[in-house]
Amino acid sequence: MTHFLLSLMKMFPSTQKAFWKWWYQRLAKSGHEDLWSFMNYGYEDADTTKHTVLEKKDEDNRLFIQLYDTAASSIPIRGLKALEIGSGRGGGAAFVTEYHKPETMVGLDYSQNAVDLATQMHKNLKTLSFVQGDAEKLDFPNDTFDAIINVESSHCYGDQQLFFEEVIRVLKPGGWFSWVDFRPKEKISDLEKMFERPGWECKTERIISQDVVRALDRIHDRKLKLIAEHVPGLLKASFREFSGVKGSKIYNSFSNGDIVYMAKTFQKKK
Repeated sequence: MTHFLLSLMKMFPSTQKAFWKWWYQRLAKSGHEDLWSFMNYGYEDADTTKHTVLEKKDEDNRLFIQLYDTAASSIPIRGLKALEIGSGRGGGAAFVTEYHKPETMVGLDYSQNAVDLATQMHKNLKTLSFVQGDAEKLDFPNDTFDAIINVESSHCYGDQQLFFEEVIRVLKPGGWFSWVDFRPKEKISDLEKMFERPGWECKTERIISQDVVRALDRIHDRKLKLIAEHVPGLLKASFREFSGVKGSKIYNSFSNGDIVYMAKTFQKKK
């Protein structure tokens, strides 16, 4: 089923946005909030001296948090007005709020179910809020935010050029954008052309595919256990593929380079 749907989206790109909204709405309706507040593939640096220092309560989610820390640590955030586009269940925005200390943090997601769930799960963080919105049509005035992060989300968007234009629009002059996501290697050239915009300048870029694979290796058993215990039988195969367990198409593609995972930062021109 998963392979059929992904093939359909390649044939008809206009269906991509609707499919991902349906998928994430469904995921957000799943329970087990205490077990699952992050929705990324994770990150594990080969250099253990670079591992994020975490409180004990966050250790179970270390691998997912480290991907967010990679994004957030790459740009100025402390004391600033920050936005995450594609906030999902809100674990990443909550981490940034607690550890990187922005003045305010807004998490925006296309799924209202995800927004409601994140609001409930992280209601103790007073400087953090969640809103429903469209990455391709942000409901914020020009020059609103000092910093924006986007973690493993933009591959779901129907019109990524509109998304990048909106990021530039709502960033303040001199503001920062940290982007972490993946693409099939044959799509990298098109993506790089989208990044070449007069409104900002790329400041850093690197390939982190093997760091993601290390995380997938470490989290494999935990994912299989959660899927076995909490996912209905007919959906188990789709969830194993979606979550990138060993042997899945996504895992193999990260490993052999057919899919490239990238981390980039940009600064809006003043």
